[in-house]
Amino acid sequence: MGAAVESGVRIEAIFYAPDLLKSQYALDLIAKAGSEGVPCYPTTADVFTSLSAKEHPQGIVAVVRQPVEQLSTLDAETFPWGVACLVPQDPGNVGSILRTIDAVGASGIILLDGGVDAYHPTAVRASMGAVFRHPVVSSSFHEFAVWVEDNDYKVIGTSAHAEQDYQETTHFAKPLVLLLGDERRGLNSEQIAVCDTLLRLPMHGRVTSLNLAVAAGIMLYDILQKVDWGGN
Repeated sequence: MGAAVESGVRIEAIFYAPDLLKSQYALDLIAKAGSEGVPCYPTTADVFTSLSAKEHPQGIVAVVRQPVEQLSTLDAETFPWGVACLVPQDPGNVGSILRTIDAVGASGIILLDGGVDAYHPTAVRASMGAVFRHPVVSSSFHEFAVWVEDNDYKVIGTSAHAEQDYQETTHFAKPLVLLLGDERRGLNSEQIAVCDTLLRLPMHGRVTSLNLAVAAGIMLYDILQKVDWGGN
């Protein structure tokens, strides 16, 4: 919750259970939010536990208004490099990708053609607060394809069938977007067509693919090492 408060997103209300809450940091957050006019409601441990989707809750929860971001508001200045995911199905993967985006200093995430909600409780927890610090945009693939062309983005796609190993690439140029395919089917021919570069992660064992968040992490750190920062 601290990340939500510190990010400046609108906090509608805070609910907390004094009998469960042991963190002085959390108590300070409640006091600070209350002083700024946020309604803060104490409740019993039993009521709080019944509301929580997590075992052994810490005793505090915030109701946060989700920021609304539009793809049209992003450009090379505000979103120099980030990730786009096609129809992501696992909220834990979306949250983990956001956590890695934060770790490497990337811009944010674009969710294409539906899929899971980035504000699903599992995604929020997995992001470790990154969901409140980076743009999260939902878009159709068609809108995304027009946007990358209009804003001169380089699109880096990943595919198990790509001819080029990701380790063979020595340079990336901004602005760029790492495009990750459907978790079950990967990128189709239309989606591959928008990619400037198509890369594969080598598989040396019997598995044929990696978890989406793991693949994203490998690629994001590789891009971090090879991108032209232009003196920034």
